[in-house]
Amino acid sequence: MGTVVEALLARVRAARAGLAAAVAADDPYAVAVARDELDDAVRLACGYGLDVEVAGADEE
Repeated sequence: MGTVVEALLARVRAARAGLAAAVAADDPYAVAVARDELDDAVRLACGYGLDVEVAGADEE
């Protein structure tokens, strides 16, 4: 796996974790910021042809 792909998948994982933490903290502002980060990370990953649902973005 290339360095760029690994970095993109790590960004998606981190964004998903950040969103989960924001939701758990019941912080609407943090949720909005985390959703934006996740949307951006997924958009970039898709731009590289990655299907982040299938590509294992949630795996360590």
